[in-house]
Amino acid sequence: MSVERIQQLFRDSAAVQLEALEALAMPIAAAIDTIFAALANGNKIIACGDGGSSAQARYFAAGLIDRFERERPGLPAVALSTDTSALATVATEEALNQIFAKQLRVLGQPGDVLLAITTSDEPANVLAAIENAHEREMIVVALTGSGGAKVVEALADTDIHIGVPSARVARVHEVHLLTIHCLCDGIDAMLLGED
Repeated sequence: MSVERIQQLFRDSAAVQLEALEALAMPIAAAIDTIFAALANGNKIIACGDGGSSAQARYFAAGLIDRFERERPGLPAVALSTDTSALATVATEEALNQIFAKQLRVLGQPGDVLLAITTSDEPANVLAAIENAHEREMIVVALTGSGGAKVVEALADTDIHIGVPSARVARVHEVHLLTIHCLCDGIDAMLLGED
């Protein structure tokens, strides 16, 4: 592996993040306000993601349940990819595209927020979750890449789309992680004040 190739990967990542800075600051701020309002009203945040995005959904939920960078009381959050028994049962009994939607039918309540994360162009399981969240009168915050047209079509006017301006999966994951950090930091700042 050449040092030049590694340096180019860092440059590529930085370039996408700088482009995302301009495009995503407003929707990220709106997402922070929406998530904070839900939490302040006694609701919970439910996160899901397909493929590698499922790890990011778990990471986000853990950042709310425990803490991000500062000590604070835990906040109600659930990642739908953590219960292996539920996942195995749904996958056995139904199509995999219902794996999150079926859990949402049980766990989602009006006023809750669904954080849906995907790098895919047509994520059937995430699309089904978004549809089910709407049926449960939940607001959706969707993190996608530039190819997430199907997700954008599924969103309601009250939902928030945070679309990374890149089609490269690695770059999208990198900006999604930074976005999750922004969400957690913003929630903490609203709860604990700026530090």
